[in-house]
Amino acid sequence: MINTTRAPYLAYFGLQEPPFRLVPDTSCFFTGAQRGRTLQALVYAITQGEGIIRITGEVGAGKTMLCRMLLQELPDSVDIAYLAVPSLDRQQVLRALARELDVPCDDVPGVDDLLERLQQELIERHAEGFHVAVLVDEAHAMPAEALEQIRLLSNLETRSDKLLHIVLFGQPELDTMLDQPELRALADRISHTFHLAPMDDEEVAAYLELRLRSAGYTGGTLFRRRAVHALAEAAGGMARRVNILADRSLLAAFAHDSRSVHARHVALAVNDGRSPPAHRLSATWVAVGTGMLTGALITLALLKVLHP
Repeated sequence: MINTTRAPYLAYFGLQEPPFRLVPDTSCFFTGAQRGRTLQALVYAITQGEGIIRITGEVGAGKTMLCRMLLQELPDSVDIAYLAVPSLDRQQVLRALARELDVPCDDVPGVDDLLERLQQELIERHAEGFHVAVLVDEAHAMPAEALEQIRLLSNLETRSDKLLHIVLFGQPELDTMLDQPELRALADRISHTFHLAPMDDEEVAAYLELRLRSAGYTGGTLFRRRAVHALAEAAGGMARRVNILADRSLLAAFAHDSRSVHARHVALAVNDGRSPPAHRLSATWVAVGTGMLTGALITLALLKVLHP
């Protein structure tokens, strides 16, 4: 029985592992499209004591990957709190922060007392030479009161230094939220803003090459120029969507016994990503790689595995 958890095209293209997984893998961090420079700027801003930093990008632009790289690249002198649950009220934000920093808070009843406990802890860490950074993921989904609490946390400071450095990761809706009058004070505290723009054709080509080489590919150019253009256009330059369509395109090329990915294979991948007609049988859909692939392509692919 064939194990469908592994893409059937791996051996065909000389790959050691699936190149286009959706789970962020920091070993495949793409420094192009300003991602590398943005990471360097973030590390600098945090270690130099800046206040609130905003990172925005569309769904699938690479915000989570950038966040994980930041967690990896910050020096040991920076203590990190990672807040990934956006639906928190003011008190929950403080308690989550205390837990992330291993600050005992079970005996602290209210918001003011929690804030005082945290401030004391931050002062002690500052005296020992440590920075403290809070990375807030999905910030665009936080209620206004939680974002206001973030602003109040940014007020914690010594005579010359901020005690807490805050990085907000969010979709472009975060910009709209910060334009609201009740969050104007928070917007005024933002010292740096970075936006993860979509990748263009050249950047997508370089991204595909990085992922393929990281997966063990040693051959020549696998995605043809027109295929790259079609893929970049269909994916809107978003890394996550590129991964999904590239995986499907490789399967299409494999199923058609092609050693290169052409625009027609990308077209098959794009059409496959649309909602299936009601008359298609669910049994013809098999989970492979990052998406659901059409029964026709799967049948061809499985036949090639069984009868090479």
